Amino acid sequence: MPTKAAATKTLAKSRKELKKSERDIHVKMSDYMPASENPAVEGGRYVYGIVQSKDLLTFGRSGIGGTGEMVYTVNYQDTAAVVSNTSVYIFDPTRENALAHEHVIETVMKNHTIIPMSFGTVFRTDDDIREVLKSIYPSLKDVLHQMAGKLEFGLKVNWDRDQIIEDIKHDDEEIRQFHQEIIRKHLQSTYLARMQLGRMIDKALAERSISYVREIYESLRGVCVASRDNQPIGDKMIMNAAFLVERHREAEFDNAVNKVAKKHGQRLKFKYTGPWPPYNFVNIRLKLERVAEG
Repeated sequence: MPTKAAATKTLAKSRKELKKSERDIHVKMSDYMPASENPAVEGGRYVYGIVQSKDLLTFGRSGIGGTGEMVYTVNYQDTAAVVSNTSVYIFDPTRENALAHEHVIETVMKNHTIIPMSFGTVFRTDDDIREVLKSIYPSLKDVLHQMAGKLEFGLKVNWDRDQIIEDIKHDDEEIRQFHQEIIRKHLQSTYLARMQLGRMIDKALAERSISYVREIYESLRGVCVASRDNQPIGDKMIMNAAFLVERHREAEFDNAVNKVAKKHGQRLKFKYTGPWPPYNFVNIRLKLERVAEG
């Protein structure tokens, strides 16, 4: 069964959505800049992400920095940045800071879809944040609409490569016969023969990996909105994917993952994580550009 904590084929719909939602947003700045670029200013606003809301919201005294700062929203029309006050301009990515950042994200996610900002985003004042929200409002509205009511889940699939090789030697007639011939004849050309056998096994491994991954994607296609494949890590991982799922279908997605994991439980190990904000489906990189003087 998969564990759930906080060469692949992507579902057809995902490419279209990713193309729409991944973008750089350039903000011309004149009177405002990130607090980290203006150390003369005392205090700042740490920004966790952006939600859709006309109301002023609060999320408890859990702001990053360990001083119990209130987490609240800075609103522009029906968009809102989730922030807390801070006297620190540059946050080191320590475990404590990362956990504090994630805790706020998880709290907000309980009732809202949040578009996450990158760790360590600090602005000078609430008014500066409103100016940024105003300048990127159309793009934010588009992304918030796409991601509304959706969650991200991660799925990593590993296999025991040595066990799979033994399976291949048993199941593949050509490889089995060639392997037995090498053992039986003790030919002088055993080295070259083993090299050829290795190439045959590598090809069979790739084909089996593709087959497993295709089957997993097909099993989950009907219960997700989109998927994205990331590069597997190491030779034991055959799948490293993210899935975008409608919030009300989370239980269906859970069941589908458990079903396919149970089917392949003796050969594949599933690691299932989430829910997360849509990190893999939204990539708004805030690029600040000074307005030329004169």
